[in-house]
Amino acid sequence: MRYPKPAITFSAQADLLLARGLAGASKAQLVAKLEAVSYYRLSAYWVPFRRPDDSFVPGTTLDLIWHRYTFDRQMRLLLLDAIERAEVAIRTRIVNHHALAYGPFGYLDRANLPGLQVHEHRDLLERIREEARRSREAFVTHFFAKYTTETDLPLWMACELMTFGGMFTLYRGLAKPLQQALAGHFGVADTVFESWLRALNQARNLCAHHARVWNRVFGLRPQIPRANKHPQWHQPVAIRDDRIFGLLSVLRYLLRQTAPASAWSERLKAVLAAYPDIPLADMGFPGGWEQSPIWH
Repeated sequence: MRYPKPAITFSAQADLLLARGLAGASKAQLVAKLEAVSYYRLSAYWVPFRRPDDSFVPGTTLDLIWHRYTFDRQMRLLLLDAIERAEVAIRTRIVNHHALAYGPFGYLDRANLPGLQVHEHRDLLERIREEARRSREAFVTHFFAKYTTETDLPLWMACELMTFGGMFTLYRGLAKPLQQALAGHFGVADTVFESWLRALNQARNLCAHHARVWNRVFGLRPQIPRANKHPQWHQPVAIRDDRIFGLLSVLRYLLRQTAPASAWSERLKAVLAAYPDIPLADMGFPGGWEQSPIWH
C-alpha cells in the first residue's frame, strides 16, 4: 500500500484542525503554533481528545493541547537533569572498579571486559578513538602531546568522551563480580541495576530527540526490586515499571545516594503542581505516591 497523504501548507493544516472542531484559537494563532511545532509532532498531544472520526471532543482547545506539550517539555528537562547526575556518579564508579582491577588501559584488552563479544568490544574502542580524534578538549590534546607513545586514553579520560550508551556497554562488559560490586554500592542486584541503565539510556535518547515522554508506555522498563528484600518499592503503594513514574522513582532513588542535597524531587513536585490538569494516572503515578519511602 502506498502512502496517500500529500504535504499541505500551514494554512491548510490550520483549516483542517478548525474544521475538526479545535476551539479557542484564531486561524492566525493556530498557524503560528504549527510553524513553531509541526502538525505531526503536536498531533501526539491531541490524541486523548480525538474521536474515532478524527473530530475533537467538544471543548478541546489549542491551549489545552499546548499545555500538554509544554508539560512534556518540562518532564524531559527534569529527566535529563537527573539522568546526567546519575550518569556521572555511575560512570565514576565503573571507572574506579575497572581501573583498580586492570589498570588505566585495561579496557583495551577484551579479556578484561568478558561480557562483550569481539565485535562489541571493537566497536566500543572505535567509538572512543573516534571521539578522541574529533575532540578539542584540552585534556585530550594535552595527554597526546605529553605522552607521545600512547595511542589511547586512560579509562578515566576515555569515559569523559563516552555517551550514556557507551557507558552502558562498558558496564555490560564488566566481569560479574565487578557488576555485582557496582550494583551493590547502589543497594540493588546487578540484574536490576543493568535494567535501570538500559531503561535510562532509552529515556535519555528519547529526551535528546525531543520525543514525548509524559504518557508513554516505555518498551525498556527498569526492574522494580523484589518486595521481600526491598519493601519500600511496594509499600504503601506499588511502583509500576512501564510508565514515567517508574523511571522517576529510579532516578529519585539514585539521586538520594549520589546527590543527597539535590532539590530535584521538589522541582518535580513544583512542575506537577503547576499543571494540575495533567492526569497523573497516565504517567503511572499511583494514588498516595508521595507516601512511598522512595519519595520521602
